Amino acid sequence: MVNLGLSRVDDTVAAKHPGLQEYVVCQSRAFMKGIGTFITGIGAAFVLQKLINKKLPYPLQWNVLLSVVAGSAASYAVTRVETQKCSNLWIYLETGQSPQGVAKETLHSPDPTENAETRVRRNKYGDDME
Repeated sequence: MVNLGLSRVDDTVAAKHPGLQEYVVCQSRAFMKGIGTFITGIGAAFVLQKLINKKLPYPLQWNVLLSVVAGSAASYAVTRVETQKCSNLWIYLETGQSPQGVAKETLHSPDPTENAETRVRRNKYGDDME
C-alpha cells in the first residue's frame, strides 16, 4: 500500500500511475495556498475596513462578515488556479504532452469524412458542411 495523505492507495493503482505522488503533493500545496490566502485575505480585509471605518462607521459584525466573504473569494480564486495547474501536471505526467497539445490533438484530429483538399466536411448523410 502507498500512503497519499491520510488515504492509502493499492500498489497496483500506484504502479499504473507513476505521477500520482507528484499530483497529490501538488494538490496538497494548492489547498494549503488556499487556506493561507483565506487567512491572509480575512486579515487584510479586516485591517482595510478598520481604516475605512474611521470615515464611514458601520458595525463590527458587518466588518467581520465582509472580511470573511473577501477572504473566501480570494481563497477560491487562488485554489482554483492552483488546482488547474495540478490538473495540467497530471495530464503531462500521464500522457507526456502538455495539456494544450493534448487539447489541440483532440480538437484538430483529422476527421475521416473530411476532404483534405477542400477542407469540406461531410456529415453521416453525405452532405457537405463548411
